[in-house]
Amino acid sequence: MAYKALVALVGRPNVGKSTLFNHLIGERRAIVEDLPGTTRDRLYGQSEWLGRNFAVVDTGGLVLERSDSITEQVRVQAQLAIEEADVIVFVVDVTEGLIGTDFEIAELLRRTNKLIVLAVNKVDNPKRGLELAEFYQLGLGEPFPVSALRGQGVADLLDQVIEVLPKSGTADEDDQVLHIALVGKTNVGKSSLLNRMIGEERVIVSDVPGTTRDAVDTHLRYYGKDIVLIDTAGIRRRGSIARGIEKYSVLRAFRAIDRADLVLFVIDASAGITAQDAHIAGYVMEQFKSAAVLVNKWDLVPKETNTQAEFEAKLRGELRFLSFIPILYISALTGQRTERIMPLVLRIHESAQTRLSTSEINAMIRDATAKHSPPTQAGKKLRFYYGSQASSNPPTIVFFVNDTELVHFSYQRYLENQIRERYPFEGTPIRLIFRGHDDETERSKR
Repeated sequence: MAYKALVALVGRPNVGKSTLFNHLIGERRAIVEDLPGTTRDRLYGQSEWLGRNFAVVDTGGLVLERSDSITEQVRVQAQLAIEEADVIVFVVDVTEGLIGTDFEIAELLRRTNKLIVLAVNKVDNPKRGLELAEFYQLGLGEPFPVSALRGQGVADLLDQVIEVLPKSGTADEDDQVLHIALVGKTNVGKSSLLNRMIGEERVIVSDVPGTTRDAVDTHLRYYGKDIVLIDTAGIRRRGSIARGIEKYSVLRAFRAIDRADLVLFVIDASAGITAQDAHIAGYVMEQFKSAAVLVNKWDLVPKETNTQAEFEAKLRGELRFLSFIPILYISALTGQRTERIMPLVLRIHESAQTRLSTSEINAMIRDATAKHSPPTQAGKKLRFYYGSQASSNPPTIVFFVNDTELVHFSYQRYLENQIRERYPFEGTPIRLIFRGHDDETERSKR
């Protein structure tokens, strides 16, 4: 979805920007930790106040006096957010008062000629409210006292934001926006791939594992289709996940899978297929998400005649539950085959929307049971009455049978294969539900 108005939250580290961001969008999307530098990339969300819809972007803490690699990239990300924004909310901390960095950031913001609203955070008692006067020294107008943690004063802050927000700033209708999550282990090249796909440096790219900590949303339009790309933190093995920030980053990655319509599962070709790849892929399939496997860094693999065929055979063998998932061999670094990703995504998404008529499903049942008789248990044979598709994305087919206890998992798999022979459902899992004819109890089985 493309937004017409954008509000950027800017300030030095640890002043509470992420807490305010979470409050404004109504969910805990940004990681909140009492450590400077927790937020690195730009995080986007949607907010609404007094009938006005607008986007909010959280940025990494600005540290102007230091110039290490990550700090410099955080500055670039914040600068991009500032350039995109219609209104900037400059967040400062009443408990620490004004420091030199605040004055430097204020000067930087003044040079942008953007509309600026000054939010003094952590004002959670009357005594702290008496300390607001010093913030007039920034020369940015009236300071608005807020407690992002408790929500105090946020309404008055939003009233001011709405007052200065461009009158045309409303969100376009969110009609059938396709959410795509890029997931995989640490350091497989997800952020580099996202930048390649959108053609700009939207997220920080580093060869240090774990650079991306939050799930980052990037909005784009591709041949008339509104798309949200979600870059996620690398998912480590459970035993190697550190407590604190990294733990929450992994949780965000799994939540990103949950809210995605389609998952691009990125594998490092140079590292081969690992148990952690199987763990991630298994979670994607448990959530019945449409998916494609992107084998990245293919340019680093020495090639012989059958290299790709052998790699695919190994991948299919170790990740058997991905038998219907397409595989694309790419290089985010060189751009090799990356132009094929979005056409593949749209093809998979269209497949996930497929709806079969009841007559088509019943014809499939007749042919399938004629070729392979349903199982019998204790002299009682499984009988099918009829079937129908209940929903799409994922395609969900309900079979009405005489006794759900007679449905063996092997026969379920047989039925799924029969469906796929007629209707490929490329990259899309199929959910099969069996309902007893005389029993209202419903069981979902793969």
